[in-house]
Amino acid sequence: MYILKTEHSFDSAHFLVNYEGKCGNIHGHRWKVEIEVQSQTLVKGGQLDGMVIDFGDLKRDVKEMVDFYDHALIIEQNTMRKETLTNLLQDGFRVIDVKFRPTAENFAAHFFTCMKQKGYKLKRVAVYETPNNCAVYEESEEK
Repeated sequence: MYILKTEHSFDSAHFLVNYEGKCGNIHGHRWKVEIEVQSQTLVKGGQLDGMVIDFGDLKRDVKEMVDFYDHALIIEQNTMRKETLTNLLQDGFRVIDVKFRPTAENFAAHFFTCMKQKGYKLKRVAVYETPNNCAVYEESEEK
């Protein structure tokens, strides 16, 4: 099995609604996203001879996906008062609402799905909230 791995980081803020603890407050992270793709075989012939895929394509797609969230406040849909959200937007803040609770676990699954939809054969996705703590998502092997 061949496995290629690339990573990219972004800075953003979030909060976890109904969480009793520090993470219930708006706080920021330097999120690191590691994407692993896999293949049993290598390309034979042509420009990609001896490769799984073109690393340049993989890096570009990961960067594009991750950069979307850079320097934004990420909120779960319908968890902020409409007036608060309106004021933040009117004051020029970048707010991204997502359909899931913005945890490392949910982001790992979300990024996995995004890359799979782009046609990549994924092994796993890891999302770090801190240098020492990450959540990993991988699908079980199909039989």
